[in-house]
This record gives sequence, C-alpha cells and structure tokens, in this order.
Amino acid sequence: MNIHSSKYKCTECGKCFSSNQMLIFHGRSHSGEKPFECTVCSKRFTRSTNLVTHNRIHSGEKPYKCQLCDKAFSQSGYLNTHMRVHTGDKLYKCSLCDKSFTQSTHLQSHKHRVHSNSRPYDCRYCGKLFKTSGDLKQHVYIHTGAKPYSCRHCSDSFRQSHQLKEHLLKSHNEGTWFTCPICQKKFNRSGNLKVHVMRHGSVKPYVCSECQKCFYTATALRLHAVIHSDVKHYCCGSCGKYFKHKYYVVDHFKKCSVRLGFSAALFAC
Repeated sequence: MNIHSSKYKCTECGKCFSSNQMLIFHGRSHSGEKPFECTVCSKRFTRSTNLVTHNRIHSGEKPYKCQLCDKAFSQSGYLNTHMRVHTGDKLYKCSLCDKSFTQSTHLQSHKHRVHSNSRPYDCRYCGKLFKTSGDLKQHVYIHTGAKPYSCRHCSDSFRQSHQLKEHLLKSHNEGTWFTCPICQKKFNRSGNLKVHVMRHGSVKPYVCSECQKCFYTATALRLHAVIHSDVKHYCCGSCGKYFKHKYYVVDHFKKCSVRLGFSAALFAC
C-alpha cells in the first residue's frame, strides 16, 4: 500500500516506489548507469548490494546454509528454493503440460524451451539465435573467451557455473554427489542422475513426431529432430562448409584446418 500511495514515481514508466532511494536505483535501468564494477571480471551493476552478491561467484562464499543437509548457497533466495527439495513443493505448474517446478524462472524457461519456437536473442558475433537471454550469455563466452567462474582452491576458471561445481566436486571433493538408488552409480548433477534412473526402466516418454522414434530426454529428441530438417546450424571456420550436428563440424574442422595449414576459429552459425 505504501508503494501505491507513494509520491516517488518514475517519470519514464510511471512505476512507483516506497522511497526516493529505490526510485534512484530504478532510474538507472532507464539511463543504463552502472556505477559498481567487479574488480575480477569487470561486470558492472546498478546497486552495491548486487555487486556484493556477484562477488561470491569469485570468492565461493556461501553464507546461507541448509539445516537439513550440507548444502550452502550464495543467496537467501537460492536457499528458500532449495528447501522445496526437502518439502516436495512444486508451486509453479505448466499450463501446457503436466510438469511442475519449484521456481517460476524454471517454469518460464521450460515454456520457452519446450513449448515455443521463438528465438528472440541473437549473438552479435555470429548471429546464432537463442530462446533465452541466459543461453545467449553462456554462448557469448565462447567468442570472448571469458571464464568468470574461478576456483578458490586453485588457478582454474570456467565459462559456466556447472563446470566449476563439477571441478570442485571431482578435484577438491567439495559438494554433493547424487547417487543412483538402484545401482549406486554417482553423478555430479541431479539432472544426469534423473536421466540415468530413467534408463533402468523401459519408458521413453519423448517421441519423434516424424518417425515415432522414442527417447529418454527432450534434449535427445531435439538433437534427433535435426535429421528431419534441412537446416545446418554449424559452420567450419576454415572452409565455410555447413553441418547439421556440432560433432560433425568439430571432426571436420580438425582435418580441414590441418589440411589448409592454419589455425581458424570454429563458429556455430
């Protein structure tokens, strides 16, 4: 109610705030002003609190600890979401299928990835299109070479957070293994365990609409669907030849660059 009756109103979009300080922070979203810069990766932020939270990526600090298991998190919101693992709550249900999620962002990502063909985010380096801004952000690291996720135990750094988590688990024994209840095989990611457990059964829920071939995961079905399409997304940086699958162009590129006698870049177009 304080927000609705507030005198602090943005002249650009009309949004109201409970304090002048919050209005100032909001104003930076219109002006593009980001006065707080990370000294490690040079990423900039509109608020100092956002910078403090971001710095935990580099320091590895995780002050929010779960009281039911040994997991810890860099943000309180992550801990609150994690607690749903123990309670089983999945508050966000997809209106297009029967899947439910613990986070609204996971639901939105699911809708974009599974139920939409829209790819509004394009790479400024190679023009490749993506369904989400997060996918584009991770892709751009390929071109820039940036590795913002640093290990606090050694000098290694990584492009993606899950690569750092995998490194910490395998090299420094930090983190939690996910164990298959059937064969006791261990995995460093819960998603990999989920796919593995499905393979113990005979159900393959993802069916190709073209040939009726079945798959365990949506990713496997998506990769298979390329067979039925004439689109070739991957381009050899040496000779310009296009391919349907990434692993085809990687193998070709190695031979092509040696044959041409120079080192060239591999582009996903």
